[in-house]
Amino acid sequence: MRESTILKILFYNHTGTVSGAERVLSMILARLDRNRFNLVVVCPDASRMMELAASQSVRTRGLRQLDARFTWRPDRIVNYLISFAKVIGRARKIIIEESPDAIHANSIRAGLVMAAATLGLNVPVVWHAHDILPRHPLSTAVRLFAAVTSRNRILAVSHAVATRFRGVLLRPLNLRVPINVIHNAVDLDRFRPDTDARKGMRCALGLKNTQPVAGIVGQLTPRKGQLELIEGFAHVAREVPDAILLIVGEALFNRDEEYAEQLKRTVVLLGIADRVRFLGPRNDVPKLMQGLDLLIINSHEEPFALTVLEGLASGTAVLATSVGGTPEMIRHGENGWLVKRHDHDDLVKGMLTLFGDEALRRKMGSNGRRDAIARFSIDRFMTEVLILYRAVLDGDQNPEPRNAHGIEVSRVAGASGP
Repeated sequence: MRESTILKILFYNHTGTVSGAERVLSMILARLDRNRFNLVVVCPDASRMMELAASQSVRTRGLRQLDARFTWRPDRIVNYLISFAKVIGRARKIIIEESPDAIHANSIRAGLVMAAATLGLNVPVVWHAHDILPRHPLSTAVRLFAAVTSRNRILAVSHAVATRFRGVLLRPLNLRVPINVIHNAVDLDRFRPDTDARKGMRCALGLKNTQPVAGIVGQLTPRKGQLELIEGFAHVAREVPDAILLIVGEALFNRDEEYAEQLKRTVVLLGIADRVRFLGPRNDVPKLMQGLDLLIINSHEEPFALTVLEGLASGTAVLATSVGGTPEMIRHGENGWLVKRHDHDDLVKGMLTLFGDEALRRKMGSNGRRDAIARFSIDRFMTEVLILYRAVLDGDQNPEPRNAHGIEVSRVAGASGP
C-alpha cells in the first residue's frame, strides 16, 4: 500500500437499513485515518445508512435499493435480476466518476453488484461476507461469478462463512478468489461490567436485584429463534417462579411484522404475558446487558453474531445455539454455554442450569470479558482490516490478516483512534 498517497476507498451498502453489517461498516468508517484515506459511501438515498455515514462526516452518493433475495420462485428471480441490472448500471457510472483505488462491498449481494459494475475497470473489490450462503442453486452462481476475475477478494467474518462460501466449487480456485477471515470486534469501553448500571437498569425496569432475568437482543425475525425461546421459557417459568424474559429488538425486513405479532400472541396463549416483556428497539443496550443474568442467542444460524461479542465483553453469562461462527467465540462451559439448535429440551436444560448456578455464570462472565479483550478488540480488528487493504492495493494474493494479533495498530498505515 502506497505510504505517501491518499487512497480512495468506495464503500457500498446495498440496503439502507442499519443492522449488524452496517454497524461493522460504521466502525471501520469511524477509525480510518482521513489523512490517509478518502472515503465515500454509496447506499440508498434518504436512508438510515446514509444518515449514519453522514454523521461521521463521510461523503455519500445515492443509489437505488437493491431488491434481491434467495428464492425458489422463478418470477421473483426474474424481478431480482432486473433490480440487479438497474443498480449495476448506475453503480458503474458512480465508480467511473469517483475512480476509487479499491471498493469495499459490505455484503455478498453488494459484492455481486460491484464486481459486475467494475468489469473492465481494473478496480479491486473486497466482498465483506457477513452471511452464510444458503444451500441453494443461486449460491453456486454467486461462487462462479466471484471466480470470474482475480480482482475479487472475500473478507469472511468467520471460518463458518468462509467454508460455506468456498463450498466445493472454489476449493481448487483459492488463489484466484482468496478468502480471508477477520472476526468482528466489540467496543470494550461501551460494553463492560458495571455494577451501578446493573442496579440502575433493574430499578428502571421495576425488577428486584436478585430476580432471575434472561434477555434476547436482536431483530425480530424467525431466524433469531425468539418464538422457540418463548416456548422454552414457558417451561422454565414454571420451575423458576420469579424469572423474567426481556425481548429487545424490532422487525426490520420483509414480513417480520407478522412474526412480531405472532410472538406477542404466543406469550398470551402460553399464559406468561406477565413474565415476558417486549422492550422494542433500545439505544441503551450496554446497560441492558448489565441488567441480565443470562443473555440468550437462540438463532437458527449465525455468521458471527455481534450480540455474542457484546455479551462476552459485558461480562454477562451467554447461552447460545452452536451454529455458524458462534463456536469460534464460545467455549462451552468456560466462557459461555452452547446448546443444539432446534432442540427444545437442550435449551430448557441450559436455561435451568445457568439460572440455578450463580458461580458458573460468574465464571463464564469473567472468562468472556477476558476473551473479548484478548481476541475481539477494535484495535485488533482494524489492524487486520488495514493489512487486508494493503494486500489488496499491492496485489498481494496471500496476506495473513488473521495472524496479525501481535501487530500494533500504529504500525499499519491508516489507522486512527475512535
